[in-house]
Amino acid sequence: MDRQQEFVLRTIEERDVRFVRLWFTDVVGSLKSVALAPAEVEGAFEEGLGFDGSAIEGLARVFESDMLLQPDPASFQILPWRGENEPTSRMFCDILTPDGQPSTADPRNVLKRTLAKAADMGFTCYTHPEIEFYLLKSEELGADGVPVPVDRAGYFDHVPGGVAQDFRRTAVTTLENVGISVEFSHHEGGPGQNEIDLRYADALQTADNIMTFRTVIKEVALQQGTYATFMPKPFSDHPGSGMHTHFSLFEGDSNAFFEAGAEFQLSTTARQFIAGILKHAPEFTAVTNQFVNSYKRLWGGGEAPSYLSWGHNNRSALVRVPLYKPGKGQSARIEYRGIDSAANPYLAYAVLLGAGLKGIEEGYQLPPAAEDDIWALSTAERRTLGHDPLPSSLHDAIRAMEDSEVMAEILGEQVFEHFLRNKRAEWQDYRLQVTPYELQRNLGIL
Repeated sequence: MDRQQEFVLRTIEERDVRFVRLWFTDVVGSLKSVALAPAEVEGAFEEGLGFDGSAIEGLARVFESDMLLQPDPASFQILPWRGENEPTSRMFCDILTPDGQPSTADPRNVLKRTLAKAADMGFTCYTHPEIEFYLLKSEELGADGVPVPVDRAGYFDHVPGGVAQDFRRTAVTTLENVGISVEFSHHEGGPGQNEIDLRYADALQTADNIMTFRTVIKEVALQQGTYATFMPKPFSDHPGSGMHTHFSLFEGDSNAFFEAGAEFQLSTTARQFIAGILKHAPEFTAVTNQFVNSYKRLWGGGEAPSYLSWGHNNRSALVRVPLYKPGKGQSARIEYRGIDSAANPYLAYAVLLGAGLKGIEEGYQLPPAAEDDIWALSTAERRTLGHDPLPSSLHDAIRAMEDSEVMAEILGEQVFEHFLRNKRAEWQDYRLQVTPYELQRNLGIL
């Protein structure tokens, strides 16, 4: 037994932890949980915990349903919102086959494989997400059939005694109590919309943190009599919720994206990484924007990027290179602005990182940076400049992904097929729906 496992067992005993929740995700990123008695934790470390994988979306077929949960002791945390009465903790798990091998269907393993490939190329990947969400009075719709936000504030607004302000304070404190460092938080552009930015960490820890973050945000909201949603576009007339993520690659202690004296201080590695993301973005958009509603955000305005482009400090571009600060070469990074807050973080970061690594491997050439406001250009101007559109619907994104050998390679055959099957079913369900828009527009005149 290693030291981390010993620490977990000792903490469980000293804190009198009564329940240990084992957390993992299905193929679309829904959090799954099983509560383990403290006496069973040591056995779970040694042998894993058996469960029926065929009952979880995308994990196993019926004839190979036996799977094992292997707790990761490094992810052990006490859950503060459960209180001191009968303390509860959690650990993230890797999913194994009965013979102890990593399951190819485990989203966490997909990211770990991609990070292992990066390590073989000499890189460590760090990420820093900016997570947006809406705070609503409840999950029930208002009299007009739309959600009811907790306030009418806007970007960076300070509302004395405001519900969102108190919420963010409690949420940040709770996040820090479970070991998640927060850089800053503020009110976003939409009514009731908030943003909390997590401090940079390695990509696997960031993905674990995002899964915990969503749980914390929803728990704190419920405690305060409100409701939090990560739905990409809950309002027609207000901005959607994105999860802009900053990426950097390090070679040892050196930032591989930085090159003094180069244009924008970007190294060849960084330029090839961006080129890989831009080339393969249409193929992975179904993963980074995985719901029908995601495309209402991408194509609904509100600063969502919807064209293949990159630029230096250009917030209309899909990939932004933040403003360079002299003497801050170690902070060189790129920001992908397409991903939304409802993505499965393990798969989303795997395809983004995998596409960037492909660009480095193949030596992709980066097109010129976009200097103009891409939203203000005409269709002909964008076409001339090479700013092709991202998929405009989940259907288009599925079509782009299913033809992609690169995505099949990054995700692995089982996740690739299960993910596409799930998304095809969602699109089929959606296309059969008669929406309120159609009824209001057509019923009285047709």
